[in-house]
Amino acid sequence: MNRILTIFAIIVLAHTAMAQYKPTDNMITYHKVQVEDCNVFYREAGSAEKPAVLLLHGFPSSSHMFRELIPELADEFHLIAPDFPAFGQTESPDREHFIYSFDHLARIVDKFTEAVGLTKFAMYVFDYGAPIGYRLALWHPERVTAIISQNGNMYEDGLGKKWEARKEYWKNPTDELRKQFASAYALETIIGQYTFGTPEGSIGPDGYSLDYYYVNLPGRAEMQNDLILDYRSNVALYPQFQQYLRTYQPPLLAVWGENDPSFIPAGAESFRRDLPNVEIHFVPSGHFALESHYTEIVRLMRDFLKRNR
Repeated sequence: MNRILTIFAIIVLAHTAMAQYKPTDNMITYHKVQVEDCNVFYREAGSAEKPAVLLLHGFPSSSHMFRELIPELADEFHLIAPDFPAFGQTESPDREHFIYSFDHLARIVDKFTEAVGLTKFAMYVFDYGAPIGYRLALWHPERVTAIISQNGNMYEDGLGKKWEARKEYWKNPTDELRKQFASAYALETIIGQYTFGTPEGSIGPDGYSLDYYYVNLPGRAEMQNDLILDYRSNVALYPQFQQYLRTYQPPLLAVWGENDPSFIPAGAESFRRDLPNVEIHFVPSGHFALESHYTEIVRLMRDFLKRNR
């Protein structure tokens, strides 16, 4: 009888502890919300009462790229990181019923912010996330409190040599060239995106392995091909993005992997033309600078965001 009572007491105490347990601010939670035909997956941490930061990932990644950064900042900020359609855990509708363009992805993210109640927020933009975030700024300049651009380009000067071939493809988008650019999500290419220009041994395999899995899910290859071709729409909008900077003078922190062959350091330096007060920092890394230098980027972000809430 005593044994039974003891077990019963343990069960009651465990149940009480679980009932009283609440996630801490720096704990990441995982959710989905319906936006148009997409069930958008997102990560969230930090109190909704704190200043919000919208984290926009790049290619071929997902919100997983912010796994180290989010808990480091959640004590002072409310962080939300969605996966775009065709990326990560977000539902990816068939191409016959969904247009895979940057403008449409930006519209989805715009509606996503409204669905989760973000009315004012700073943005962390990287790679593909940059032209998506810059569209949000064009559409709703009153909502954007500050921008952190980590290799998030908006200048022709910032396009590395690899873009020369893509520009030719944009002018003449043949089926043959479309097939050739499928190499962008081959495993060796993705590994190269992560490791090129980074200190030896500083990049773990988790990020690029997960990216390779997601980008090769059924149907996603053609979705990604659509976006590779549509990237020309982003370059066409560069003058409008630059005009936004000149008009609204948003606080902007540019943190750049200085060895990135895709978006070269000139892209960061070019912000000075339109934002005299821009803050620019280079880290000795490549394209995915957050993988090897998240501690330094967190420190820079915390200082910047405290001054620009």
